[in-house]
Amino acid sequence: STPARVAAAAGAPGGSRGALFRIRRGGEMAYLFGTIHVGASSFYPLAPQVGQALDESARLVLELDTRADDAFKRAVRTHASYPAGDHIRNHVAPATLRRLTAALHANGIPLSGVAHMKPWLLANMLIGLELERGGFGRAHGNESFLLKAVQARGFEVAELESADYQLSLFDTLADADAEVYLREALDDLASGMSMKKSKAVIAAWTSGDAAALDALIADTVGAGTVTSDFTRRTLLDRRNPEMAQRIEHLMKDGKVSFVGVGLLHLLGAN
Repeated sequence: STPARVAAAAGAPGGSRGALFRIRRGGEMAYLFGTIHVGASSFYPLAPQVGQALDESARLVLELDTRADDAFKRAVRTHASYPAGDHIRNHVAPATLRRLTAALHANGIPLSGVAHMKPWLLANMLIGLELERGGFGRAHGNESFLLKAVQARGFEVAELESADYQLSLFDTLADADAEVYLREALDDLASGMSMKKSKAVIAAWTSGDAAALDALIADTVGAGTVTSDFTRRTLLDRRNPEMAQRIEHLMKDGKVSFVGVGLLHLLGAN
């Protein structure tokens, strides 16, 4: 593959946006773009090279088609919820439950409304709410922008994964690790580290700076925590080969695909 770092759009603030690669094998070709799943309206338009790559493509491929809300809800019921009659208090220590309750109340959410949800989902939800407050929402994520960009063009849209598969990976966390995952999120939220980490990813994506992008992997998976180990082993190292195989399969029909995957999947030795 030939890396082609995205150059700045003329007159657009923030410089380069993300990382764009062209993949060639024999007579087959695809584009691979590093996305971030949240964003702001100021992130757009994307760099001209991204628009040109979309123009040359016949298919948009994403980790998930984020419009498929029903599939996500089914996956939450299957993998992220306790059976009827169960409660998160049966799975975490009282001190963790108190901290969680306080964090939920700070967001106007009563524990009773989410007590059937597993700790890792609540951790991810709280981080998402903080990002929303910071001005970074899923409505302005790259996936939403790309889906809207191709909607009128009659593009085929394909998924590399499914909501069921993604949430099933989180569901491999045992109760003890899921509780630590939640506690680590609560620690990062309380200290401001959660927003700092998120802004580092956003800043690296916005700048397109190679050194800043490469530094993200060490910062994300090098901390020796349950969260960083899970991210490295399961969310990255397990999924990356699977995604690569799926992209190879899609390329075989000769159509040019524009593939958008989370930025961290494109960084690091693996």
